Amino acid sequence: MQKILVLFATLLLGFHLYPQHLEISGIVFADTNGNGIHEVNEKGISGVVVSDQVDTAITDGNGSFTLRSTTDLPYVFIAKPNGYTGNYYLPKASKVSFPLQKDRDQTHFRFIHASDTHVDSLNLPRMKRFREMVDSIGVDFVIVTGDLIRDALRVNEETASNYYQMYLDEIRKFTVPVYSSVGNHEIFGIERDKSLVSQEHPLYGKKMYRHFLGPNYYSFNHGGVHFVGIDGVDYQNLYYFGGVDSLQLQWLEKDLKSLSKDTPIVTFNHIPFVSPGFSFQNFENHIFYGPQLLKQEGNLEHRHIVYNFEEVKKRIGGLPYPLALSGHYHSAQEGELVGSGTRFAQTSAITRPDSFESSGFKIRSGFTLYEVKNGEIVSSTFVALNFP
Repeated sequence: MQKILVLFATLLLGFHLYPQHLEISGIVFADTNGNGIHEVNEKGISGVVVSDQVDTAITDGNGSFTLRSTTDLPYVFIAKPNGYTGNYYLPKASKVSFPLQKDRDQTHFRFIHASDTHVDSLNLPRMKRFREMVDSIGVDFVIVTGDLIRDALRVNEETASNYYQMYLDEIRKFTVPVYSSVGNHEIFGIERDKSLVSQEHPLYGKKMYRHFLGPNYYSFNHGGVHFVGIDGVDYQNLYYFGGVDSLQLQWLEKDLKSLSKDTPIVTFNHIPFVSPGFSFQNFENHIFYGPQLLKQEGNLEHRHIVYNFEEVKKRIGGLPYPLALSGHYHSAQEGELVGSGTRFAQTSAITRPDSFESSGFKIRSGFTLYEVKNGEIVSSTFVALNFP
């Protein structure tokens, strides 16, 4: 049975409006018989964080919770606990339940970090190659850090929706969970001079991402590590830029509050917090892509770096933070402040071409394989796709 974490419920959302104030009650439980219904003999799971992307609640000893939602964001979701798998988000309703299946709970595991799949018809063979390599290597899950589809920035609704559906169809074929995060190319229609999409369109901006893929930021636990999917892409007028908005920062603080002080944090997002590669580029405006620099809070900032990472780090505080994953640059690279304990790692792109020259270096398409043991990143290996 596939364990891919994609909800068919997303497709049922349509353009329904959700009440801004709603009391949501429910249960998170071990679904031992796999029928999705809470039976008398199926135990609830305690200590699970439940959220609507603004407010949070924690399940009690019986796995029950009550969340008072004050946002019009459409989902309620859980931070999947260690040792379980299953769907982690649902459309908001007054009564919800999260049936989870018991999975192996071990602190020694491997996962793959991929990025920039840019799914379109020409990249489908590359996605097949990637999926076959994932199956051959054998990992617990895959993280894909944005630019999932060819483009939604500059195209109409039909084109963007077709790309999104294509991506969903592809990741459903994986035999392990796939955790996605939002990239700049998932933001629908904002380059209005090219897309000709109105700001009043019901799927404008990040609403299309939520419509197809659920919450644009969330977290899950695996093997004693807390993984946080950050939405590090914001936008103003026609242009996206790297930034984490204040609402998400408030959520992040609440999400991390229940963790023990020795829980390692791994973040994953599209636009990087730190990127050696962007130091090779100048700051000149581009006739098609726009400016490299935009003013944020009164300061000129590089669009392709998350300008307020310091605010993210404040929320993480003194928790162990061994790894910050990202993509965007289409080149595998790492940066680290010596002694900081945090490695900033961008992986390469799955999309074509299979190799290219950049700043005098040969860049390969591929992904990064990580091994984790007792909360420590014990190895990382770049794996080229080798698919011309």
